Amino acid sequence: MTIDRVHAAREIAAENGVDLLVLTPGSDLRYLAGYDAHAMERLTALAVPRTGEPFLVVPRLEAPMVDASPAGTLGLELLAWDETDDAFALLASAATARLGSAPARVAVGARTWAEHALGVQRALPGSALGLASPVVDRLRMVKSPAEIEELALAGAAIDRVHANMDVWLTVGRTEAQVGADIAAAIIAEGHTGVDFTIVGSGPNGASPHHELSDRVVQAGDLVVVDIGGETATGYRSDCTRTYVVGGGPSAEVAEWYAVLQAAQAASTAAVRPGVTAEQIDAAARDVIEDAGWGKHFIHRTGHGIGLDTHEAPYIVAGNDIPLVPGMAFSVEPGIYLAGDCGARIEDIVVCTEDGVRTLNDGPRELVELPG
Repeated sequence: MTIDRVHAAREIAAENGVDLLVLTPGSDLRYLAGYDAHAMERLTALAVPRTGEPFLVVPRLEAPMVDASPAGTLGLELLAWDETDDAFALLASAATARLGSAPARVAVGARTWAEHALGVQRALPGSALGLASPVVDRLRMVKSPAEIEELALAGAAIDRVHANMDVWLTVGRTEAQVGADIAAAIIAEGHTGVDFTIVGSGPNGASPHHELSDRVVQAGDLVVVDIGGETATGYRSDCTRTYVVGGGPSAEVAEWYAVLQAAQAASTAAVRPGVTAEQIDAAARDVIEDAGWGKHFIHRTGHGIGLDTHEAPYIVAGNDIPLVPGMAFSVEPGIYLAGDCGARIEDIVVCTEDGVRTLNDGPRELVELPG
C-alpha cells in the first residue's frame, strides 16, 4: 500500500473542480488508504483537500487500529478526536487551513451514512455537497494486475462451490437448507464472508434476487444458484449457474436456455478495449430479443466488481464508457418466466489488452443433477 492512490484521487478531484474529498468507512476508504474501518455513529474519515496534505479524522479510541492497518504506513496526519469534541468541526477546520479558505465544493462517498454527510454539510455551510463517485470510480474501475489476481482467486474459490452443487441441491430439500450448506462451503473454500446465496427453485427462479425460502426442491425444477463472498483481501466473487434437478429439461426450456447460453457467449466475446459498456449489454440483449425472449430479460447485463460486489462500470444501455484493460465486471444475462421458472448464466470477466479473460470456469450449459 502506498500514498499514490490518495494523491491520484486528489489530482482527479482537482480536475473535476472538487476542493475536498471526504471518504468515510467503506470500500472507497479501504481502496485509497487501506483502512477497513467499521462504520458507526462516530466519524472516521479520510479528508483529501485540493491543496495541502490529506489527513485522517478518527475517534481517539480507534487511533491504534489505524496505526496497525496499512494506512499507518502512508504518513497521513492523524487527527484524533475525543468523545466531547465536534469531529465535523475538526475536519472542517483542518481542511480550511490547508486550502486557505473554506472549500466551495465538497464530495462525499456515495455510501456515506446520511448523518455523516449532513454533519459535513453543517460544518461547512457555504459549501456545495456532491458525490465522490466521479473521482474514485475513475481509479477503482481499472484494476491493477494484483487486484485482478485477487478476483481470479475469488472466482476459482466460488467455482469450487458450484462444482459440488450435486451434494446439496437435491429433491426434497428446501432452498434454505441448500443455501445454508452453500454458505458453509463458501467459507470452507477460502472466503472470509458470505455476501449472498440465491437459490431460486421452480417459479422462484423467475425472481432474480429471490431470498431463500422454505420451498421444497421438486423433481424437474430449474434452480438458479447465484452465490458470492468476500476474501481476506476484500475482493469479491459472484457466479451464477442454473441447474435442473431430478430430470432433464423440457424441449421448450432447452430451446430458450440455448438462446441464453448464446447470448452470454456473445456478450463475453464482445469484450475488448474501446467497446462501450452499453455495447456489451446489447451483444447479449440482441441475441435474446432476436429469438423472441426479449421481454423476459429484465435487468442489465452486468456490473463491475472489486472491493464491492456491485461497482462501476455498469454494463447497461446508456452507459457509453469505453472499456479499457483492467476493467472487471460480470456478464450475466437471464431469462425469467414469471410464475414458472428462470435461468441466468454469470461469469466475471476482465478486459485485457487484446480481448477478454474469464475468471470463472465450469459448465455454462444447463447442468443436470440426479436429484
